[in-house]
Amino acid sequence: MTTATATSRAFSLRRLDWVLLGSVLALLVLSALLVWSATSSRDVLTGGDPTAYLRKQLVNIAIGLVLLTVVTVTEHRWVRIVVPVIYAASIAGLVLVLTAGSTINGSRSWVRLAGMSIQPSEFAKLAVVVGMALVIAERAEGRWRSRVGTAEVVLMLAIAGLPAALILLQPDLGTMLVLSATVFGVLAVSGARRRWLVGVVVTAVSVAVGAVTAGVLKAYQVDRFLAFVDPDLDPRGAGYNVEQARIAIGNGGLLGQGLFQGSQTRSGFVPEQQTDFVFTVAGEELGLVGAGLLVALLAVVIWRALVIARRAEDVFGRVAAAGIACWFGFQAFQNVGMCLGIMPVTGVPLPFVSYGGSSLFAGMLAVGLLLNIHLRAQTPTYAAPMAERRVLVGR
Repeated sequence: MTTATATSRAFSLRRLDWVLLGSVLALLVLSALLVWSATSSRDVLTGGDPTAYLRKQLVNIAIGLVLLTVVTVTEHRWVRIVVPVIYAASIAGLVLVLTAGSTINGSRSWVRLAGMSIQPSEFAKLAVVVGMALVIAERAEGRWRSRVGTAEVVLMLAIAGLPAALILLQPDLGTMLVLSATVFGVLAVSGARRRWLVGVVVTAVSVAVGAVTAGVLKAYQVDRFLAFVDPDLDPRGAGYNVEQARIAIGNGGLLGQGLFQGSQTRSGFVPEQQTDFVFTVAGEELGLVGAGLLVALLAVVIWRALVIARRAEDVFGRVAAAGIACWFGFQAFQNVGMCLGIMPVTGVPLPFVSYGGSSLFAGMLAVGLLLNIHLRAQTPTYAAPMAERRVLVGR
């Protein structure tokens, strides 16, 4: 059977995970509406064009759907072959940010490419997940043990450590938190011993404390943590975002004030509402019901990622899918939590909903990978290497 024939048989619309895909598409529709509402009345942002950000976000969504489709239909072995390229590209992007990047909102996290502002740290999350998954897969194909050995864990941590160090230098604290949680989840799924998991937590806490004491974090980032502990400490400064976000969500009640009718949103009281605080638009204008639906859709995406991980026929697919679930889960929790005031403000976007290309593109690539893994598990002609199957059964 030729590669083209195998790929054709592997890709079938009937075999797609339509629950996952439908949830993502619903989130994209909500994204377009919420971004439009958050920006339509802000002439300073739009230059007097109420649909400016809507059109930009629709372009981002279209590009994201193309990326999702390409990854979904790519033959499985090619996905693994390009993993080192993806990882190298993400490292190059992070280095480029530090040498020629743009500073936005106090963080040097962006670089201009082809007329677009790209945030390489968003793609680094996916690169770390697939890089760590590839290490485990290669180990399984070579030899089998009931647990991941020290050499593999050290290599996985090295793969995660290099981009983490570069991200910390920006500094991008929000991405560091998401990356740390993702690495912990990947190690746990891979079967790393408990002492390694404890060591990751201790190291993450130590690095955070060291970053504060050494002055790596900016003053505004430290103020955000202080405001999280006591929002009334500086209500017009570091605590302003959280206070206004709470007011906006509280205004929504059960059913909301109506799309494009939110008083806080129309008045522009919530900063960065189209990006980091887009959840407050849902809370104010769609109420508890609408915001709950958004959270439920995100939960479905995470649930399907875990189901795909459980059903995956190879170690790479299982670890990668579980890592993506950890990434989406913690990032969604962090974003919604900071809007509700139960997590510190760290500037992480809400997956599939916040305005912007980098986060959306990385997320859509990850969903494409999930669908690819799902399709291979549904293909009768596909069989995982014997050593990988022994690892899966052994756990």
